[in-house]
Amino acid sequence: MVPSFIMHTMTELKQAIEEIVEKHLPDENHFIVEVKMSEKSGKMLLNILLDADEGVTIQACAKLSRAVSEELEAKDMMPEAYILEVSSPGLDFPLSSRRQFEKNINRELKISLTSGEEIQGKLLEVSETGVKLLVKKKKEKGKKATEEEIILPFEDMKKSIVQVSFK
Repeated sequence: MVPSFIMHTMTELKQAIEEIVEKHLPDENHFIVEVKMSEKSGKMLLNILLDADEGVTIQACAKLSRAVSEELEAKDMMPEAYILEVSSPGLDFPLSSRRQFEKNINRELKISLTSGEEIQGKLLEVSETGVKLLVKKKKEKGKKATEEEIILPFEDMKKSIVQVSFK
């Protein structure tokens, strides 16, 4: 019998895996950030990044890993030798969805724009089309620094990273 993973293109396989992951999410607070497939040491590497509105626990990652692995094997969707990793995105992982931006309201972001400019500011709001940031204006000599609110459309953003603050 030919394993079913051979019959699928990588795109079809990735979509099927995303559906399986979605089905096994612990609850509605959890969401998929990314499902990535690559090859490592001759084995297929399946990397699932999971996030949640209130943060991700190691127990949630382990539970999802077991459920996804069981279904992939039951449906014979992966080659014999594959590695499955389920984790949360690290602090240096760029925000990629509106839901991730919403989760980080009131946190400091560093945003690289498509123009090459970088902006840093406090995330105030998220809309359908972009974000509102509170940024410090450049201080003029002898004057107090001021802040202003700016609106950035998602299409102007190349990369957005949450900045770690130690307060």
